[in-house]
Amino acid sequence: MLYWLTELSDGGDFFNLFRYITFRAGGAFLTALVFGFLFGPGLIDVLRRKQGKGQPIRSDGPEGHFVKAGTPTMGGLLIIGALVTATLLWARLDNPFVWMVLFVTMAFAAIGFADDYAKVSKQNTAGVPGKVRLALGFAIAGIAGYWAAQYHPPELSYQLALPIFKNTLINLSVLFIPFAMFVIVGAANAVNLTDGLDGLAIMPVMIATSTLGVIAYAVGRVDFTEYLDVHYVPGTGEILIFAAGVAGGGLGFLWYNAPPAAVFMGDTGSLALGGALGAIAVATKHEIVLGIVGGLFVVEALSVIIQVLYFKRTGKRVFLMAPIHHHYEKKGWAEPTIVIRFWIISLILAIIGLATLKVR
Repeated sequence: MLYWLTELSDGGDFFNLFRYITFRAGGAFLTALVFGFLFGPGLIDVLRRKQGKGQPIRSDGPEGHFVKAGTPTMGGLLIIGALVTATLLWARLDNPFVWMVLFVTMAFAAIGFADDYAKVSKQNTAGVPGKVRLALGFAIAGIAGYWAAQYHPPELSYQLALPIFKNTLINLSVLFIPFAMFVIVGAANAVNLTDGLDGLAIMPVMIATSTLGVIAYAVGRVDFTEYLDVHYVPGTGEILIFAAGVAGGGLGFLWYNAPPAAVFMGDTGSLALGGALGAIAVATKHEIVLGIVGGLFVVEALSVIIQVLYFKRTGKRVFLMAPIHHHYEKKGWAEPTIVIRFWIISLILAIIGLATLKVR
């Protein structure tokens, strides 16, 4: 919205700053951060009063989690409110990729909100049936995949781009839409599975989103794409502003989610942020890189899949408990130790992901 102030510029004054994506990204970060600090206490107070007993705690979960009973959930509303406000204020609203990512984020947030509300109101961990969540998620992701394909350059539309090997494109044709659906829904549910300890999910989400935001900025500039030898996708640079909103809103949320958490993100936040990661990857043609940058989420999801399949086949468990962060809890690791080590792993994976932007 503030981009329109450039119409008041003569080319060399303050209003000219609003032409620059990096300046507006900084503004989005600060806006989202301040939003979190301003509205966090009030939102948490409202959630605590409305929810009463707070988020239900799994009876078969780690023993240390029972002390968290009564902690309110749906804290993702704070993140979503912060990043949406920041994005609408600082991004160019004529950019289709910005609206595509916002659409996925808000739609998955709605699914997560319904799930959180069902859990809190019924005081059980069932929530919205899994098949319903998946069906809605795939429908949203299908729309987003088609949306992105319409605005990709003709030479990239419906193609799968591989990291490092710029000249290698795999023509998925109509299969690109199901592929995009898998990426977005998979990312949403992987982040959702990771959100099991205080502060565990939000920092890796911020790291991964910031990394993809930098990639989006790079692939949205023809001079950068030539230098870095990656595909040029016009318009994706504006996604950096959305990513900055996630980083600012995430930090604001982490202030209240740091151990011991005053509020949980809930499915409202985890599904929305995971879906946003997938949407950014699809928009920038970096779906494979998402698997690297978001490798922690991939491992968390795989640990659940392996546990379920192995148990059905043998009646035994590979992990003491899945997702894998609970396995380490069962092994006696302290919660802050798990969280910080997983943060470190996320940062390492982000650096590896950025390294796929090879320099000639």
